[in-house]
Amino acid sequence: MTSKAILVLEDGRTFTGEAYGAVGETFGEAVFTTGMTGYQETLTDPSFHRQVVVQTAPHIGNTGVNGEDDESDRIWVAGYVVRDPARTPSNWRSTGSLTDRLERDGVVGISGIDTRALTRHLRERGSMRVGVSSVEDDPLALRDRVLAQPPMVGADLSAEVTTAETYTVAAEGEHRFTVAALDLGIKRNVARRLAARGVTTHVLPASSTLDDLLAVSPDAIFFSPGPGDPATADHPVALAREVMRRRIPLFGICFGSQILGRALGFGTYKLGYGHRGVNQPVMDRTTGKVEVTSHNHGFAVDAPLDSATETEFGAVEVSHVCLNDNVVEGLRCLDVPAFTVQYHPEAAAGTHDADYLFDRFADLIGAR
Repeated sequence: MTSKAILVLEDGRTFTGEAYGAVGETFGEAVFTTGMTGYQETLTDPSFHRQVVVQTAPHIGNTGVNGEDDESDRIWVAGYVVRDPARTPSNWRSTGSLTDRLERDGVVGISGIDTRALTRHLRERGSMRVGVSSVEDDPLALRDRVLAQPPMVGADLSAEVTTAETYTVAAEGEHRFTVAALDLGIKRNVARRLAARGVTTHVLPASSTLDDLLAVSPDAIFFSPGPGDPATADHPVALAREVMRRRIPLFGICFGSQILGRALGFGTYKLGYGHRGVNQPVMDRTTGKVEVTSHNHGFAVDAPLDSATETEFGAVEVSHVCLNDNVVEGLRCLDVPAFTVQYHPEAAAGTHDADYLFDRFADLIGAR
């Protein structure tokens, strides 16, 4: 028999459904993602740490799960919300059902609710704290516990998701370059995309110093995606400044983009409900091309769109912009070898329009 479950937002909006995955109680920031594919990559993305993910696509779990598509060594979402979970998965790569995987890994979720109504509520009111419970039937009592949870603003989470020890992903074929990657919540496909271009990647803990990075004799530095509020990330910001002072090529993605933005003197801010999905249109201003891109960010860099900015490290321009809302999606330094994008060219589930950015990084390294 399926257990009843409730979802309660911090503003009191309540949804009633059925337990999905593990029976229990969980809390986090309610966010929605619009991807119709790639739910396994979403669940195992460290950037979703402490977030309860709402899938806007109604049918989830159709292709089951497998041992190859995880982006890290565990599921990171705090909770999972779906409309209509698959009864029986069907795919030649499937080795099990998503329902069983969630239950096995202790992920508390809820199904059978109107995810469209919940998504509209979050779009209108903004992302907010939430609780999901299949052991509590009193919405008021659950809301009291929701209000006791810390908000995402001010959350310093990199240390909770980073690797404990340095590890190496070797280049495929002929070795061309060596990259030191600061793991702020890295996904496995970053190193794969670099390896395909002859890059050996050393992945180091978020607490690493410049000496730690230089100890692997890198040709370039990479700052990874990750969770939390970039305003708290003072250590990686200081590290980025040291890297730029030495003129070592630097590439940052998502959280790494926000880190570099702060290092260049820009502010960051929290978006109302963020960008999460695989269908976001972004213009690359250096080419004029529009890409359909994968996003997962709730914070953004506050930089002027229409002119270059003079910084301690020379001129910096906005290289990419979201065509939905004009949010900054990339920065390019004109006087030091550094650039960023706010979205995910490494997205394993797609889209792959932005994969060229790893070529751009390799070209930057080769031009030293």
